[in-house]
Amino acid sequence: MHRFKELEIWKKSRTFCVKIYSVTSTFPSEERFGLTNQLRRAAVSIPSNIAEGSSRQSNKDFARFLEIAIGSAYEIETQLLIASDLGFINLDKTDELINILDEIVKMTSKFRSNLIQNQ
Repeated sequence: MHRFKELEIWKKSRTFCVKIYSVTSTFPSEERFGLTNQLRRAAVSIPSNIAEGSSRQSNKDFARFLEIAIGSAYEIETQLLIASDLGFINLDKTDELINILDEIVKMTSKFRSNLIQNQ
């Protein structure tokens, strides 16, 4: 069992989640149940799956939750690009968020690989 609060991937994804909440607060109000909701739910999913997976007894189970977190990250990337296409986020902010997301994915993928190797 891992202590999720000590994991850098959890800390970084939690901070990223706050950034997503901040940027989506500027989206048009008619997007409250559209992209705003989708982005926020997917962003919350990343640290939540890391935390839930850390409670599992086996590395294989934890690795599965990390895989889900990575999937949520790719979902967010797609949604950020769509939001940018629609003019809800400027290109600089989109790039900034995607760069942070890429770091989270790389860190999570590496951590996942290490878990699988140490089964």
